[in-house]
Amino acid sequence: MDWQTLATQLFGVDHGITRDGDCLRGEVEFDGEPLAVIGTTNHAPIGVQLALVQARAVLDTLTRHPGRAILLLIDTQGQQLRRRDELLGINRAMAHLGMCIDLARRRGHRVLGLVYDQALSGGFITSGLIADACDALPEAEIRVMRLPAMARVTKLPEALLAELSESNPVFAPGVGNYVAMGGVRRLWQGDLTQALREALAAAPTDDRRAEDGAARGGRQMAAMVVQRVLDAA
Repeated sequence: MDWQTLATQLFGVDHGITRDGDCLRGEVEFDGEPLAVIGTTNHAPIGVQLALVQARAVLDTLTRHPGRAILLLIDTQGQQLRRRDELLGINRAMAHLGMCIDLARRRGHRVLGLVYDQALSGGFITSGLIADACDALPEAEIRVMRLPAMARVTKLPEALLAELSESNPVFAPGVGNYVAMGGVRRLWQGDLTQALREALAAAPTDDRRAEDGAARGGRQMAAMVVQRVLDAA
């Protein structure tokens, strides 16, 4: 689904969200309450400039509208693979974006991510995966790394990884597998307005991803390891 269709379904034809390059931004009203919308489109590669633009939008919301809920609309192919961005410190820019989102959460802003098209790699990690919760549309595409790239990194045969992906969500792309692992909380189906209403009302204040992954059978060790670390601290 393209962002304009999504915005119209959620907020009406006069939604007020605008596009500047690959960046989406706007202030909308939902159920009588203001909501800040920040996002990307066109399978945007997240480089230094786009990361800083999004971070600025988050900080503007903190400064001008304390406590206002933030909706992150996610459509990204991951980080910008370009020498210029590497030299300018893309790792720091993306970390800055993530820290701004985390600061918003700590300041009492409900931050909800929605993968409406594509979410890959670092562009997803520093947005939806740092929100209070991240939801997705059923037709969304989510993955961190393709199997050929995973084979090169892990030095494991691609055929073995393909076999593992059949039974283990950690090795497999796809929105359903991210739901199983707890990275995506729920899928929005049917009435999208009602789905957003329920998502905002049920946004957690603590990180439930590891517990969700264990309950759904997608990540069975993470919650246990986290608890053991906390017990030993």
